[in-house]
Amino acid sequence: MLVALVLCSALLHALWNALLRTEPDKDRGLVAAVSVATVLAACVAAARWAFAGDLPFASGASALWACAAGLFEWMYFAALARALDRGPLGPVYTLSRGGAIVAVWPLSAVVFGEAITGVAAGGSAIVLVGLVLAGARGGDRRELGLDAIAWALACAAAIAGYHLAYKAALGAGGSPSAVFAVALALASAINAARLRGVASYARVRLPRVIAMGVICGGSFLILLEALARGGTGFELTLRNTSVLFATGLAAMIGDRPRGMQIAGAALVASGAALMAWG
Repeated sequence: MLVALVLCSALLHALWNALLRTEPDKDRGLVAAVSVATVLAACVAAARWAFAGDLPFASGASALWACAAGLFEWMYFAALARALDRGPLGPVYTLSRGGAIVAVWPLSAVVFGEAITGVAAGGSAIVLVGLVLAGARGGDRRELGLDAIAWALACAAAIAGYHLAYKAALGAGGSPSAVFAVALALASAINAARLRGVASYARVRLPRVIAMGVICGGSFLILLEALARGGTGFELTLRNTSVLFATGLAAMIGDRPRGMQIAGAALVASGAALMAWG
């Protein structure tokens, strides 16, 4: 059941990234979609509190960690919009998710005491090789420039940060939906403050913005439910097999990933699977 939840979250995550990749204004489209996801998470948290007695935050520490996750989410969303504006979906997605795997696995072992086995270490090496191939330049309609690679790696750092903060918030007694709602509300507020015209953009593209927001929110809510039940390194690693979904979706939207980038995505997914089950 846990694996099925994570894989479902992975598919939804790749899908909303693909939708964002085709937005004419990725920055405003992203902020508008995340605002929808925030409302969805808040409604789920309120329903769980009202009908299941699930307290949003059992301690002040859980709320503080949720805010920390929100700061990392803000960094992630800002970097993601720029990365997808400068590079094709397949390699950008693979670099950001794969890079996060490499960062989170050792950190989760240090912070949360999660074990690292020889198989997992071998999987990490495979992921690194996959990242090198995924970052190979050329072959898409637009060349993968150094700026796109830099923003994708910034995404990776932010992803690693918010996963660790989410795990800490859940460990301190936070409800998954409430933690996510607070984190997204903070990230949305910061991103909306730096942009103008988000509301007008959302009105023009309302059906698509709502669809992206619901898919984005659903992906993260499912992930946090899984994260509350399993290890951080395991969950993040398994979820990032979504690079295969993203590579397939990239071809569907016309980004045409080249052979080395497809091979890189396959290696990242394979290495992730080894790390998850090692």
